[in-house]
Amino acid sequence: MARTNRARGPRWDAYIDACRKRHVAEGAIRWYVIGIERYISAHEGKSVRGHDPALVRTYLEGAGRKPEVSGWQFRQFVHALQILYCDVIRSDWADCFDWQYWKDSARGLEPQHPTIARHNQPVSAVARERGSRIEQELIAKIRLKNYSIRTEQVYVSWLNRYVAFNNGRDPRDLGPSDIAAYLSHLALDRAVSVSTQGQALSALVFLYEQVIGTTVGHLDGLVAARKPRRLPVVLTRHEVHVLLKGIGDPLLALFVGLLYGTGMRLLECARLRVKDVDFSYSQIMVRDGKGQKDRVVPLPRIYCTPLRAHISSVLQRHTNDLAEGYGEVFLPEALARKYPGASREPGWQYVFPSARLSADPRSGKIRRHHLHESGIQKAVRRAALASRIHKRISSHTFRHCFATHLLESGYDIRTVQELLGHADVSTTMIYTHVLNRGGKGVVSPADGLL
Repeated sequence: MARTNRARGPRWDAYIDACRKRHVAEGAIRWYVIGIERYISAHEGKSVRGHDPALVRTYLEGAGRKPEVSGWQFRQFVHALQILYCDVIRSDWADCFDWQYWKDSARGLEPQHPTIARHNQPVSAVARERGSRIEQELIAKIRLKNYSIRTEQVYVSWLNRYVAFNNGRDPRDLGPSDIAAYLSHLALDRAVSVSTQGQALSALVFLYEQVIGTTVGHLDGLVAARKPRRLPVVLTRHEVHVLLKGIGDPLLALFVGLLYGTGMRLLECARLRVKDVDFSYSQIMVRDGKGQKDRVVPLPRIYCTPLRAHISSVLQRHTNDLAEGYGEVFLPEALARKYPGASREPGWQYVFPSARLSADPRSGKIRRHHLHESGIQKAVRRAALASRIHKRISSHTFRHCFATHLLESGYDIRTVQELLGHADVSTTMIYTHVLNRGGKGVVSPADGLL
C-alpha cells in the first residue's frame, strides 16, 4: 500500500476496518485506499477534515469528466469517499450529502434506452440481434407509423410471448382461435388485469392486421379478464410537501418538484433541454412526448429561481466540458445530420445532465447523457420510506397528484387533458374518481351525526 502523509490523511487501519464493516470485498479495499490517496493528493496542503460538500462535489464532477473511468470505477470511488466522511471522519454534512445520486450517475444509457433506441440503428440490425423475420417486419411497421419506442418494446414482447405460448409456431400459421386461447390463458392462468389483456390484444391485432395482412374479427371463446384496473394512488398536498422535503439532494428535489408542478412523465422531464424552458412565459415545452406529440405545461413560479440557478451551473459545466474537448449531447439522427454543430450548443444541453461523461451505447461517442431515471426512482422510494406515508408511491404518482389537485382547484377536465397530453378525455376522467370529496362528491350520512 502506498505511503501517505498521515497528518493530512485518515488513519488507514480505521478506514480499512470501516470498509470491512460496509462489506467491501477484501480484494477491493486496496483500490478504495488508492482512490482516497489520489483524492488527498489533489488537495495537498488542506486536511480532508476541513473539506465541505461543495469541494467534494467539484472533485466528483472533475472525476466524472474522465471518460476512461468506467461506471463501476466511478461508483466505487463515490463509495470510498462516503466511507471516509461518514464512517471515519464523520463530518457533520456527510449524512445529508446525497451519495446515492452520484452512484446512480455512474450508470450510462442502455442501447434500448428510450432516448436513443429509435435512432442510430437500422431495423435490419435490430432483426439480426433479436431474430425472427416477423419481428423485423413488426418493428418496421411500428416505426413507419411513428409509434413510441415504449410501444415498440411492448408489442415485440407480446409477440415473443405469443410465439412461446404456441411452442414457437409462426404466427402466420395461427388464427383467431389461437389468439383467443392465448388471451384466455392470460385471464385464467396469469390473472392479468383488464388493461393488460387489452394491451396484449392490441399488440396481436396490430401484428395480424398491419404486418400479416389478415383481419382478426370476432374472437370466439375469449375469456375476458376480470381483474379491474386500479384507481391511481393520489397524495394530499401535505403529503406531497412532506415527500419533497424528504428528498435530501436539492437537484433531485427540484426534479421531483417539477414532476408534480408540471405533470410531466419521468422520461419527459429527464430528456428536457435548456431551450425548452421558457422563463419569460413561465412555461415548459415538452417535446416528443407519448404519441410523438408536443405540448406546453406551466413552469411553477416556486421553482423559477432554483431552476435558473441550476441551468446556470449546467451551462458552466458544459463550458468546462467544451474546454476539455467534450461537450457533445445526443441528438436524434435527422437533427444531427441537418445541424452538425447543434449537439455542442448550450440550448440543446439536457437540463438534468448526468454527473459523468459516458460512451453512447450505439455510436460509442463520449457524451454527457441525461440523468438516468433509475436515480430519480430510487430517491422517491427512499423519501417515501422515510416519510412513513403508507401508500404505494412512485415517480408517476406525482403526475396523478398534479391532475387530481388541478381538478380539486376547479380546473375543467379538458384543460387537464391537454396539460397531461392525453389523446382521449376518457383517460383523464379517471382522476374525477379520486377527488378528495368522497365518492362522486357525496357527503357521507355519518358526517351528519357530528
